[in-house]
Amino acid sequence: MKENVITIEPDQCKGCRLCVEACPRHCISVTSQINALGYQFARFEQKGCTACGFCWYVCPELGAITVYTGEKVS
Repeated sequence: MKENVITIEPDQCKGCRLCVEACPRHCISVTSQINALGYQFARFEQKGCTACGFCWYVCPELGAITVYTGEKVS
């Protein structure tokens, strides 16, 4: 069975943590790494994503988050 996943473009993330707070399954966390903009960025961390899209809807940076339903992304 294929999983729902999201991708987050690290260099587009400004570390606002809105996606972390919006995720009902707690699949997103913020790393301690710093991106090109100087922010700690969000990262998809665990299985269990329902592809609800809440993270995508709350993200103020267009294109930073992409939600994949039932697809594996390498």
